[in-house]
Amino acid sequence: LKMTHHPILAIDHGQSRIGIAATDEFGIGSHPVETIHISRTDPLKRIPEIAAQRKVSLIVLGLPLRLDGSEGEAAQRVRNFGNALAGRIPGIQLEYSDERLTTTSASEKLREAGKDARAQRDIIDQVAALEILNGWLEENESA
Repeated sequence: LKMTHHPILAIDHGQSRIGIAATDEFGIGSHPVETIHISRTDPLKRIPEIAAQRKVSLIVLGLPLRLDGSEGEAAQRVRNFGNALAGRIPGIQLEYSDERLTTTSASEKLREAGKDARAQRDIIDQVAALEILNGWLEENESA
């Protein structure tokens, strides 16, 4: 069992919006944090602020692989962003996690919860980040 230091921040990177989710300091719960609108806020400034406020030790970045598991343009964009971000967060570990099915599954979960499309749009990125986070936790913290 790998010991993980919480809180962990997870990022769902999109071209116009970035969803952020995090665990609490004990790693008991995970919750949506915020959506960064890239046109209004520089994510390379905002994410290090959130990480510092929450004292995170690890950031998990969702990597959008193709269905066959290979990396395309979208994955390359995320890796470029990750490299830029890593330069801004010395001392914080950065990992990538396969996020192939997260946005669809996030959308289904919200629909089940009775959120309509407009309400969904505001939180979908955070919920997708939550899915990335929970998926990473399942893979890395199951004994």
